[in-house]
Amino acid sequence: MVTLIFYGLFILLLLLGLLWILVPALYGLPSIPTRPDRIRKALKLANLQPNEILYDLGAGDGRVLRIAAREFGARGVGIEIDPMHCAFTWLIALASGLGDQVQIRWQNFYKADLSEADIVFFYGTSKETARLGPKLARELKQGARVAAISADFPNWQPSAFDYEGLIFIYRMPPIKGDLASYLLEKEK
Repeated sequence: MVTLIFYGLFILLLLLGLLWILVPALYGLPSIPTRPDRIRKALKLANLQPNEILYDLGAGDGRVLRIAAREFGARGVGIEIDPMHCAFTWLIALASGLGDQVQIRWQNFYKADLSEADIVFFYGTSKETARLGPKLARELKQGARVAAISADFPNWQPSAFDYEGLIFIYRMPPIKGDLASYLLEKEK
């Protein structure tokens, strides 16, 4: 009987682990957590202010939301396709006392309404930025910022760039250009 319970728990944990990895991978990217120091650097570079609303696209375990809420006084909204990550993020936010500042939505971020965001945080590839760029340009309000980790948006000139962390900051509406035009402008 004990062996049967053990095997049942093992199978349950194995299935939960597979869901944790496979659901995000089926929609594009596997979950790759961003290092906390890189998150802080991006949020400082984007000038996140208290009471601003930060949207984290592909929120994963919610660490961006927790750092934004705890250290910057912002409100965080996570958009996550994986129900396992959503449940985990919600539980961690409640346990850390941030339940009133952090919310998580089980959604595909390509279909989510992002219009109330002051800052959008995104860690992805150039394939995703090419697809996401038109949506952000259309939906985000003037002055909203986009913090992109590891991939830049095609034909957009960043308003700030961190070479070491490969962090790109964009201000809406986007300025036509690219990283090269930004770097040339900074050298003047």
